[in-house]
Amino acid sequence: PGHSLRTFTGSTAVMSIDFHPSKDDLICSCDNKEIRYWSIEKGCLVGVYKGGVTLVRFQPGLGKLLAAAANNQILILDAETLRCKFKLQGHKSPVHSLCWHSSGDYLASVSDDMVKIWAVGSDSSGVCVQVLKAHGTDEKFKTCVFHPIFHVVIIGCNESLMLWNFMDRQKMTVPAHEDLVSALAVSDVTELVASVSLDKQFKIWK
Repeated sequence: PGHSLRTFTGSTAVMSIDFHPSKDDLICSCDNKEIRYWSIEKGCLVGVYKGGVTLVRFQPGLGKLLAAAANNQILILDAETLRCKFKLQGHKSPVHSLCWHSSGDYLASVSDDMVKIWAVGSDSSGVCVQVLKAHGTDEKFKTCVFHPIFHVVIIGCNESLMLWNFMDRQKMTVPAHEDLVSALAVSDVTELVASVSLDKQFKIWK
């Protein structure tokens, strides 16, 4: 980016942000626990949701749903009205990562000791279909992404990546970094995965 197109003001400190997949809109969560919905074209605030939210992610495709982490639960909101459709519960500690499957039918949520896969498509009211629990104090989950083709969730852990086939319930751990893997990204075009870590390195995986 060479220059700023718009500046949005009126929020407290912003903790998370995401673009709508099919509209010229974006949404952010703030440290006062509000969700604020903005129109990029008009440069104005469209809506506010107050619900103790720290992380927001739009459903891929049409963007009809919005997943929002609020402590140890996930709120599934109507993206147009910001009304809560249902809640996903079961984590025992705060949720610090959310990622959607590209189909928009599945959502993965990550806390320190647990990864859960939820069916949250248009015909579902939020059913947990798989759970992966950490083993021992050395295994800590931080972040995750879905592989763009396979039924595999890639999980960023302490010094490693875990590849979890949530259909076959098989997993494999790959040594990756010298510290906690703090974030992951995946390319739907190249199928490459990028990992970053507190060890000051980022790596590309295939």
